[in-house]
Amino acid sequence: MTLLQRVNREATPPETERPAPEKLISGDPVHTTWNIEERDGLYSGMWQSTPGKWRISYSEWEYVHILEGVSILTDADGVATTLRAGDSWIIRPGFEGTWECVETTLKDYVILA
Repeated sequence: MTLLQRVNREATPPETERPAPEKLISGDPVHTTWNIEERDGLYSGMWQSTPGKWRISYSEWEYVHILEGVSILTDADGVATTLRAGDSWIIRPGFEGTWECVETTLKDYVILA
């Protein structure tokens, strides 16, 4: 095992899924995930979604860096935050609301569960 790992999609097989039907609000978003690291409650890799909107509820901590596209996260109080290419955010446990992918969005992520 090497101690230095490049974060990219070439060497990692993708996993594809859609939001659960009870969480879907609009569109037909397809999520593609490239899990590069997964151990001891730590997950990292790349995630992409096509346009759509769905409900989210975080029990984990996540750092995201948006590489491409535009998404809007709206919290339970209705406060909307736009995530654009070049932005970095932390989503803390307890965040509830919606994720709306306005343009196909690609992000790097690190999750601590």
